[in-house]
Amino acid sequence: LTGLIYEDNAIEDDNIAMKVWKTAPIKFTEQKGKLQSVVPIKINATIKYGTSAMGMSLYDTREVNMDAVVTFNSAVGLTNWKMTTTTTIESLEWKESPTVTIAGKKVPITYLINPAVKIFKNKIEKKLDQAIGKTTDFKPNVLDALEKLSTPFLTSEQYETWFKLTPVELYATDAVLSKKQITMDMGLKCTMQTVVGQKPKSNFKKEDVVLKAVAKMPEKINAVVAAVSTYESASKVVTKNFQGQEFGTGKRKVTVQKVNMWNKDGKMIIALDMTGSINGTIYLSGFPNYNAVTKEIYFDQMDYVLDTKSTLMRTANWMAEGYILKKIQETCRYSIKDNLDEGKKNLMPYLNNYSPMPGIFVNGTLDDFVFDKVELTDKAIIAFIKTSGKMNLKIDGMQ
Repeated sequence: LTGLIYEDNAIEDDNIAMKVWKTAPIKFTEQKGKLQSVVPIKINATIKYGTSAMGMSLYDTREVNMDAVVTFNSAVGLTNWKMTTTTTIESLEWKESPTVTIAGKKVPITYLINPAVKIFKNKIEKKLDQAIGKTTDFKPNVLDALEKLSTPFLTSEQYETWFKLTPVELYATDAVLSKKQITMDMGLKCTMQTVVGQKPKSNFKKEDVVLKAVAKMPEKINAVVAAVSTYESASKVVTKNFQGQEFGTGKRKVTVQKVNMWNKDGKMIIALDMTGSINGTIYLSGFPNYNAVTKEIYFDQMDYVLDTKSTLMRTANWMAEGYILKKIQETCRYSIKDNLDEGKKNLMPYLNNYSPMPGIFVNGTLDDFVFDKVELTDKAIIAFIKTSGKMNLKIDGMQ
């Protein structure tokens, strides 16, 4: 609101034409949870006064200038990413009572000014609400903060573990005005993903984030953490498991030099490069599963693939024995416990009053992880682990 804020040039309808200017900056204060706005104004009014008698019109006009201070109170709310206000006038204080001088006497014209001021105040109340809504649109700030939160970050150099968060819904309480600051609580529904290997790409899209107004934050927010292991990284870990081990009895023994894994038709194919009594590669298949006690990925229903089995039966049937297959199966596993524990540990600084930008603070808690399922993709083994907790965004004096 600047300069001329109200103008009414029609004098015939109510005997007054009026212009109103704002003469100094609006002063905002907080009063008992409401926004108080003090607006100094100058009024230039042209007053028509007089009477008609015996068919004669005895009217005159006078121009007057008056100064006043108008105080408004605004109840604060939240609608569609913006702070909303419902403004009403609290008081209007004239520096001098509105009068005109007629025949040397001051004649009060309050009865003419007050109806016009009533129309004026209704319009300025709406203008104030519109101006406040325009200047307190926090959507760009919050979306910028969410975009920063959505940038994957490294949680463990040792395991090459990255954490990725993708917001889905944003919960927000009504804005509260207190101690000269606007405060609101925000809760975040999101998907969280732990990725092993290369840094994942952020798939955050501002237009996909939905804001939901709530009276109270949900007690718990459920999330699914996806522990993603590329076949390459899983193969390296399992290869280490085989180091220093021999399989067989007597003179018939083999050692595994290298492990390669990939997905085929929903099964895990495990290729073991061997030396010893057998020099070459054998192939096994199995279904990935999760041991909730040891927090390991292992392979269930493991068996030699048909071509390998038929070859072993002809050339090395001792390798086809169940005992050796069971020992191999016990070794074909890798733990994601450290990944999960380390990831959870490294997440905590980002859930403890973390401020991605001035005036926005993130706090949260995570409960224990519970296994959900394992899925195979073309490039990775994904263990879905359920967890619950809270993640709150607090806007407090946002700049």
